Amino acid sequence: MNFQLLVSFCLILLLVDHIVAVDPTAGFTSLPLDESNFDIQRPYNVPADQRYSYVNGVHKMWVYKTDKPHSPDSHTNPRTEIRIQGYDFSSGVWQFEAQGYVPKGTSGACIMQIFGGSPHATTLMLRTYKGSLSYYRNPTLVHNIYSRWFRLNAIYDVDANKVQVYINGDLKFETTGRGGDSHFFKCGVYAQDDDSDYLESRWKNIKIFKKN
Repeated sequence: MNFQLLVSFCLILLLVDHIVAVDPTAGFTSLPLDESNFDIQRPYNVPADQRYSYVNGVHKMWVYKTDKPHSPDSHTNPRTEIRIQGYDFSSGVWQFEAQGYVPKGTSGACIMQIFGGSPHATTLMLRTYKGSLSYYRNPTLVHNIYSRWFRLNAIYDVDANKVQVYINGDLKFETTGRGGDSHFFKCGVYAQDDDSDYLESRWKNIKIFKKN
């Protein structure tokens, strides 16, 4: 392939990427967020700063598979998560946007969820397994997610019972909701099946939107 042909091919790829990528937040209103909206859930027997840090705009959360749950009376797996509070919802169209990062080695972890479902506890879980990002265990939405920043947009239209997941402006998945009367967003790390000994994710530019 000569140089001119290679340049033309690259330009075509850039054009296609520009066409495919969209702004999922178009038509939504950004809602105000501050520290009061970020409830840090972590193993109940350790201080927050041993499982969470916030430096230069980056929320870093980590947990070990041997850690305790987030409360003494909980029987759930270990987690360190940001629970978005103040914006619980039961109707309308809501959206979570943030840039996420999963370091190599983190596997068997839920890194983002829409809590609330019936009979299930959640409407959406995005998990990492051996470098891939998946909807619960299957299907796989993105391969090779490790050690790179990506933009995540998760939209839940409660009234239409529709969930959409965008990665870097590309619609990767669409499905129906899973019931429930109240919902909220979470991100971080929450141990699932086949979890690694150490789990970590990082998040920045967290935003919540509501449809106009």
